[in-house]
Amino acid sequence: MVIKPSHEGNLTCVAKAQNNSNIEPTVSDTQYLKVVEPVKGAKIVVPSGQVEFFEGKTLELRCKPTVGNHVSYSWMLNGQLVSQSRLLYVADDYLLIKRTTSQDSGSYMCVATNEFNKTDVFTANSSEVVITVKDLVSIPDISFTVLKEDSHNYSAMVACQTTKGTPPVTFSLYNRRGSVDNVTVDKRDVTFKVPMVLGRHLGWLQCQANNGDGIEYSQWISLEVVPVGGPVTMRYDYDIGENYAVISLRFYCKAAKGSLPRYQWFLNKTLLHDRGSFYYVVNQPPEESVLILSVGRSSTGSYHCEVSDSFDNTTAISSKMLYLDKEELNRLRSLVVVVVFGCFTFLVLLVSICLCIGAKSSQRQLGEKSLLSLEMEGMVASNEDELDFSEYDEDADVVKMARGGEFDQASEVSVDEWPQIEEVKKMLEDEPVEGP
Repeated sequence: MVIKPSHEGNLTCVAKAQNNSNIEPTVSDTQYLKVVEPVKGAKIVVPSGQVEFFEGKTLELRCKPTVGNHVSYSWMLNGQLVSQSRLLYVADDYLLIKRTTSQDSGSYMCVATNEFNKTDVFTANSSEVVITVKDLVSIPDISFTVLKEDSHNYSAMVACQTTKGTPPVTFSLYNRRGSVDNVTVDKRDVTFKVPMVLGRHLGWLQCQANNGDGIEYSQWISLEVVPVGGPVTMRYDYDIGENYAVISLRFYCKAAKGSLPRYQWFLNKTLLHDRGSFYYVVNQPPEESVLILSVGRSSTGSYHCEVSDSFDNTTAISSKMLYLDKEELNRLRSLVVVVVFGCFTFLVLLVSICLCIGAKSSQRQLGEKSLLSLEMEGMVASNEDELDFSEYDEDADVVKMARGGEFDQASEVSVDEWPQIEEVKKMLEDEPVEGP
């Protein structure tokens, strides 16, 4: 018989006697018949029909051979086997990637394979299908510089750019009143030209970016440019090493005003570039510029800085010159150390003197307090004495009253006179009483 795929399955044979139903038929053991049809004509099917979409969407692919059974599948991206870590789900001919990114873009191909008795291997490769996963635009950045057209006319060159986003990208520039301009470009940045007047606030600007699946907005910026103005000041600080020797020094240059300043440093009126053998420049616009020096013979000289508008260098404002010499600087440093140490010593002595004076004052106050306590005790004793004297006065009054009583009893007789009185009394009693 000619074997067809439909013949695959469990085969048995039955033996029975002819024309004799009394004999039970005999059934053989089951034998599985596997039919291998060589695979041919593989192709990729995209169920959604979309081969271009934005990141975050789901990618679904199926591999369908024209003929073939007992087939295994593998997937290739740009000629490389697709990493299993990127596959969220694979079953037979089915591939699914969720939350896609632009890294999933490329040419996909499926490979269908089957084999016979592990000796004959049949393979069918599909044609490639190009899948494009587009990056969404990021939040755009906005900034501007000033272009000098002539001595009286200036323009703001407003730059809008995104760090990601598959082109083409449509950029739009807005102010508070509405749209100013828009353009679609095959890149992630664009520049708009806007007329401006120096020293005046011309409103607020915002940039918007869109590449087909949503709009992103920049922050609002103020369109105002203040020309550079003086005075320009310089200050410095330094680092010290062993023995308090100055080893490095930093000059700082700053203008009183200016939105877009350009700083230039000079040594002995010679322009210094961004970096040299003993220095380098760190610009921190618009606040200031820093010149960092390694102190030595090469760095000796007169320094100054000049500040001008970055868009117009016809007028520059200069700072005062500062002379730098290593020996003088270290001598000055030593003098400063001596002065600081002397001031510290003076303060210690002053504090010590104040503490001594305070201690003596405390002792004096304690002595005065003790004397005051003694005086208070004396006053109390004096009061007590006065109270005793008053009692004595009362006793004196009593004495005086007693003496006064003696004077009042002058008619009374003394004890010595009592016998005589008794005799007179007796005589009077013995005399007869005369009748009328």
